[in-house]
Amino acid sequence: MAEKKAAAKKGAEVKAPAAKKSTTTKKACGTKAAKAVLAVNAENIGFKAGDVYQALAAAGKALDVKEIAKAAKISEEETLLGLGWLFKEGKLVNDGEKVTLA
Repeated sequence: MAEKKAAAKKGAEVKAPAAKKSTTTKKACGTKAAKAVLAVNAENIGFKAGDVYQALAAAGKALDVKEIAKAAKISEEETLLGLGWLFKEGKLVNDGEKVTLA
């Protein structure tokens, strides 16, 4: 600390000691694709439920989560939120792996 003050008075640069970099932090920060923030509120989830319902209605058959997300053009996380909403309302039937309208 005294070295920094003395160097600051002289106008010289002081290098901070090198911090250890953990590989976990490096990998997490080094990713190029940033994830979008998903607003979890009743209005947003209701809209996603509508997207899921429309995708299932248009398909006319049972779909899995990936197929619903692709058809609705939303993420799998948003699809799961919409599915939960629709299950709670009793609008869906699950036959094991796929989901269809009730």
